[in-house]
Amino acid sequence: MIKPRALEGVRVIDFTCVRAGPMATRWLGIFGAEVIKIEWPERLDSFRRNQGTAPPDVEPGPNSPGMFADQHVNKRAITLNVRSDKGMDILKRLIKVSDIVIENFSSRVMQSWGLSYEEQKELNPEIIYVSMAGLGQTGPDHAYTTMGPSAQALSGQTFLSGLPGQPPAGWGWSYMDDTGGMYGAITALTALRHRDATGQGQHVDLSQMTTGITLTGSAFLDRTVNKRPSRRVGYPPGNRTTWPGTPVMNNYRGPTAVPHNSYRTNGDDYNAWCVIACFSDDEWNKLIEVMGSPEWAKDARFSSLAGRIQSQVEIDRGIESWTQTLDKYEVMVLCQEAGVRAMPVQSSENRMEHDPQLRERGMFTELEHPVLGARKVQNAPFRFSKTSVEIDRHAPLLGQHTVEVMKGVLGLSREEVAEGFEDGTFWPSGMPIQPYVEEALR
Repeated sequence: MIKPRALEGVRVIDFTCVRAGPMATRWLGIFGAEVIKIEWPERLDSFRRNQGTAPPDVEPGPNSPGMFADQHVNKRAITLNVRSDKGMDILKRLIKVSDIVIENFSSRVMQSWGLSYEEQKELNPEIIYVSMAGLGQTGPDHAYTTMGPSAQALSGQTFLSGLPGQPPAGWGWSYMDDTGGMYGAITALTALRHRDATGQGQHVDLSQMTTGITLTGSAFLDRTVNKRPSRRVGYPPGNRTTWPGTPVMNNYRGPTAVPHNSYRTNGDDYNAWCVIACFSDDEWNKLIEVMGSPEWAKDARFSSLAGRIQSQVEIDRGIESWTQTLDKYEVMVLCQEAGVRAMPVQSSENRMEHDPQLRERGMFTELEHPVLGARKVQNAPFRFSKTSVEIDRHAPLLGQHTVEVMKGVLGLSREEVAEGFEDGTFWPSGMPIQPYVEEALR
């Protein structure tokens, strides 16, 4: 039995770029919404434009970057010159027959186009307009532009990452983009629920920088409750509860568990490690049994959490003498079956090719892409019992669905669509039209 899609019948106009916005519309597309991405070949999304990210066996071009291919599954794409009067008129016609408009431009862009929420509401009183500017639509700095590293710095994340005495390091990946994308989808769905109940659309004003504050962990509580400023004192504990010989720092987990670290396992692989954590004396005693009750582990100092915290180096050395005799997956199975939390450190290859749990959950889906060939993309990390969240459409090629949307959604004739390509409304004048677009025109 084919499951229905929860958002079937919902149409989304997608003006998003880079990652945060595209991830929001990606979720809506996975839920079944009809997502129509608006693009223009002369001003492409930076991830569409960054042809250097094409796989080594693929010719670089606007349809080859891997990041774009993963972020835009389950979407359709049209090319439309919204800077022309005719293109803007067509865009407004699309807004009239859509449910949601999402963009992550700076706060001034849509207003400069004459498409503020008030103006969109005149076109479609039930429209839901989600704006995802870096600093939101209000406040003294709302017009400032941001990217991942700058918004990360402003949110407080950058300062919390790094070693004592060294410049703030920042995070290696812009987690704010993915977090912002999730918030974008959540707010769109919330507004959609409100509209279905009241018949009223609304403007969702989302600040991506502000969503980053939710990722600063206990720093917020440490300031409000303990009145302490953020700081990086002593070495950060990483997997450890605390670093031996340094005071327990604010913004970290505190003295809660030992052992709580990653341990080298058998093999020469760079990722031959397994993380083990014991959160109680009972779990520690179970680990001792799993390890074969070695004499070193019976030391009376290790019988309490306080004693284990003072003896982390010695305990870690003893545990690793055992883990190095086993494969990382063997360590996981032995520990988990005994009730001890343990998981292997997995590489991208481990996760995508060898993890039976992720395979069973369908976390990675292989799609046939016209340019990239058969490639795996990330699926949804959840399942619904009544509705489908499957990915079944590869990322759209540039302008791939222009003819289809213009004729099928707006009812333009074949002649009107052809005229739009000739006059520069649907494709830049003088730029060669992609073969698949020509085929659609024929």
